Amino acid sequence: MTARTAPARDSLEAGLLAAHGGFRRIFLRDLALDVAIGAHDFERGRTQPVLLSIDLYLVPGPPPEHDRLEAVFDYDRVRSGVMALIDDGHIVLQETLVERVAAMCLAFAGIAAVRVSSQKTTVYPDVAGVGYEVVRVRD
Repeated sequence: MTARTAPARDSLEAGLLAAHGGFRRIFLRDLALDVAIGAHDFERGRTQPVLLSIDLYLVPGPPPEHDRLEAVFDYDRVRSGVMALIDDGHIVLQETLVERVAAMCLAFAGIAAVRVSSQKTTVYPDVAGVGYEVVRVRD
């Protein structure tokens, strides 16, 4: 029996499927953070709730041979890295936060591409979230 590949959700996944016949993805969905972020004076000196989602597309390869953490990409490194980024001081723009997270993720060996999105959840009372998303592929 041969494995069938599921259809791609978007052009990033379509490209990975075309180039490699498949991909592996690790995701951190809606990481709830309190971030010192904002461009307006009233946003300085306080934190705001931000949801951060990260999709890591791993370099194609076989599944792990052993059921051990050392055999896979440890996503704790991503969460720890995000925490260090937000502890580094006030960030003016969501774009800056998302780009920094994407660059951090691509610096890890074994990551072929990354999708990162953020959303501030308290900007408007009638909007669930205002956000930014970026997709980056390793050169």
